[in-house]
Amino acid sequence: MIPRRRQLQTALWIVLPLAGALLTMLIVGRIAYSQALQRQAGEASVLLAQRAQVIEQHIDRYRIMPAVLSLDPQLRATLANPADRVQRQRANERLVQLNFANRTSTLTLIDGNGIGLAASNWDLPNSNVGHSYAFRPYFQKAMAEGSGEFYAIGVTTHVPGHFIARAIHDERGGAVGAVAVKVELEDIRSDWSERGDLVLLSDANGVVFLTAQPQWRYRMLRTPTPAQSSELQRTRQYQGQKLRPASFRLEREVGDGARVVRLREPGMREPMLWQSLHLQREDWTLHLLRDTTPSIRIAWIARAVAAGAWLLLVSVALLLMQRNRIASLRLRSRQELERMVEHHAEALRNAQDGVVHAARQASLGKGQSLEHLPQGVSVVDAQLRLVAWNQRYAELFRYPPELLQVGRPIEDLIRYNARRGLLGADPEDAIRRRLDHLQRGQPYLHERERPDGTVIEIRGNPMPDGGFVTSYADITAYKQAARDLRTLADSLERGIEQRTRDLQSAMGEAERANRSKTRFVAAAVHDLLQPLNAARMYLSSLRRRVSDGEGRELSDHIEAALAAQDDILSSLLDISRLESGALEVRRAALPLSRLFASIDSQFRILAESRGLRLHCIASSAVIDSDEVLLRRIVQNFVSNAMQFTPRDGRIVIGARRLHDSMRIEVWDTGPGIAANKRELIFEEFQRLDTGVEAPQRGAGLGLAIVRRVALLLGHRVHVRSWPGHGSVFSVEVPYAQAASYAPETAAPLVAADGHAAQGQDSPLHGRRVWVIDDDLHSRQAAQRLLGDWGCAVETAGTAAEALTKASAATMPDLLLLDYRLGESTGFELGTQLEAKWKRMPPVVLMSADADPSLRTRAAERDWSFLPKPLRPAALRALATRLLGMGL
Repeated sequence: MIPRRRQLQTALWIVLPLAGALLTMLIVGRIAYSQALQRQAGEASVLLAQRAQVIEQHIDRYRIMPAVLSLDPQLRATLANPADRVQRQRANERLVQLNFANRTSTLTLIDGNGIGLAASNWDLPNSNVGHSYAFRPYFQKAMAEGSGEFYAIGVTTHVPGHFIARAIHDERGGAVGAVAVKVELEDIRSDWSERGDLVLLSDANGVVFLTAQPQWRYRMLRTPTPAQSSELQRTRQYQGQKLRPASFRLEREVGDGARVVRLREPGMREPMLWQSLHLQREDWTLHLLRDTTPSIRIAWIARAVAAGAWLLLVSVALLLMQRNRIASLRLRSRQELERMVEHHAEALRNAQDGVVHAARQASLGKGQSLEHLPQGVSVVDAQLRLVAWNQRYAELFRYPPELLQVGRPIEDLIRYNARRGLLGADPEDAIRRRLDHLQRGQPYLHERERPDGTVIEIRGNPMPDGGFVTSYADITAYKQAARDLRTLADSLERGIEQRTRDLQSAMGEAERANRSKTRFVAAAVHDLLQPLNAARMYLSSLRRRVSDGEGRELSDHIEAALAAQDDILSSLLDISRLESGALEVRRAALPLSRLFASIDSQFRILAESRGLRLHCIASSAVIDSDEVLLRRIVQNFVSNAMQFTPRDGRIVIGARRLHDSMRIEVWDTGPGIAANKRELIFEEFQRLDTGVEAPQRGAGLGLAIVRRVALLLGHRVHVRSWPGHGSVFSVEVPYAQAASYAPETAAPLVAADGHAAQGQDSPLHGRRVWVIDDDLHSRQAAQRLLGDWGCAVETAGTAAEALTKASAATMPDLLLLDYRLGESTGFELGTQLEAKWKRMPPVVLMSADADPSLRTRAAERDWSFLPKPLRPAALRALATRLLGMGL
């Protein structure tokens, strides 16, 4: 019977490891769960930021529209004469046209009393005309502050949307009405359920108004105050909808605003991670609810691993204890054995004589000494007679007992094997070679495969006093293993070859996919640049017609937006050209003074307008690089510095001499860059949120292009930063031998919007200009812009139309020719026109393609080239030069 104390010890040894395992599982599980939730919260924050950016961009597309419409002469005239039915009908038609072009939900013209005078849905049963909107906050804010926004369900259409309104002022500056555009947000939520997440958008009162889950729409995330309830009733924001509360219980805080909740109404079985992001401009809140099951699963996996590790540690400890115990037992046994040896030593000494006698008797049988060997062994004397062998030798060759006799010639045994076919196809030759080896006493090694597949290794060595000893080992298993290894190696080699072919095929597919992607990006950017080109020229024409300060400010904002869009598309084109390898590098000797002068003239006025001090330190060094690509790198550096440097800050551009290169540096006094962000900013679509121009910055492609261009040029790019004090971006460029270069003549100065003084003495006044472009908007915009400059403009949309007009009209003074004309090209049409006119006027080839060879091909024909979107200033300067030369 086991003693009680022993039972308690055994129970204790079982309970303690189990308790330790449970405690370890609890601690590790909590840590793993917290870390997994933090990772989920970080991913949710990134996803929320992306969703918020999509919402902001969608609304920003339409924010400028009410401001533009507030300047529309027709809408102003309608407000000035609201009783004039003709004016109201024209306003209705104008709003229908604009609504169709911009794909908004509705456009409404509201008078000073809040009554709808005209609307884009004027001819529908649920028309906005005649209804009062004076109670809507967007109208009240527009009349009081100039602009207002409000999300609500439509009064007449019963369709929810975001209303953006802008006041319309009379000649004395008083607000006489407003124009409102309703933007539907339903398209935004189409991809909100892709990853299984629940995305909610709530207003300032905590009411969910946009989500992909119907059961969550019009839920109240918190109980409204009496003032909020009164406002909801007064503004009829969600008229016709029952606002139901959402019920949930907080389980734990994760950090950075994230929390784990268990939903009760609408009910969900698993706890959810709730992360929120406030949209400050609209005063909305974007929420993301993500299932915490992956984090729970990770926690359980961590618990299992911790329990396994704990049990393994306990097992190792028990093993070590058992080994110590066994070592102690062995030591005690050894001590007992030593005592036994000492006890019997005397008896062994007494039996020594008997043992010696027995050993002498055992040595008389010499063959018995070979029996312990695993190989078959035979021994012959100098006369080649068998003198000794072991049992393994007899078993390998299956000799009959009467054949194995001491003194029998070894030739008899060899011929016995030959008769059984063990010596191959020529047994006599094998017998002769075997006997020759034995007679000469030479060592040899030979392998022989029997008909039954057995492989025998035969190894022979001479004996010092004459004779020969031969061993026979069965190596069949070794040979089979070697064959299996060779088969496996062949199989692996074939597998590697197949994988190599598959990899090469996959790489080919990837390269083809990359080329297709590059072509798609280039084509897409080309199509996007066409309306941008028309917008630039329309804007230049519009600026001439706007004289008041508000209109001029609005034009400046539109120009800035178009410039930002142009920069983004140009960046995409650059990345496409870099990835396709189509960007041509033209290295040459470049004086740094020319590069710095270009940068200074480009950015100085802009820096002064932003209250920044821009200083370029002169340098006489000559470097080896591509001027266009290097200027693009430095332009990106300076542009970033201007975005992130606050007013009254300083930007310095200079060059520092190194041992074998020059380091061009751009210093700023901005907020600096954290150490963990200095590599991230060189990746595509990565931007910092600390810049003073954050709302106007681009898509985050500038520094990504810088790194790729620098890699293409073989230049090294560096960034150093001191948070709170500033940053310095630099690029290292090798020296070049000083090269002569022709001084550049100053280009004629033209205003930024492409306008100069109009007058009869202008080189453009009265000149006949043809515009051939297959894009209608670009063609009409060019016609309007050139007409403002005093030109007589003819347009054509196809090559056939241009040829028809050329047959009936004389050659123009200037030809603006688009490269892509449907199935034809500008070069083909130019050849046909030259055949009709016998010579060509000055030609400006226009294109939005990224093909660098177009400029070269145009130069070969003595044509000029301008990339789309056309800059009015560049077009006017070029047209003035070409027509002024009298060509």
